[in-house]
Amino acid sequence: MRSVAGSNVVVPVGAASVDFNGMITLNDSGAFLWRELEKGADVDSLTAALLREYEVDEETARKCAADFTEKLLDAGCLE
Repeated sequence: MRSVAGSNVVVPVGAASVDFNGMITLNDSGAFLWRELEKGADVDSLTAALLREYEVDEETARKCAADFTEKLLDAGCLE
């Protein structure tokens, strides 16, 4: 993840760039989750982090964490 012109973006590199040619722009909560993933977080850890950081219920936090990781997996940004 890099900050480009005030936006947080993820650009797949290496083998991931073969299947996904582009970049993903992350909002603030997406950037927060990305930083948690860099620390080795899984969906449960992401859910807990969202609950600590934002005023959100557990069901919503879990759905957001799962959807976020699924999108990154589909784009080849996660292994």
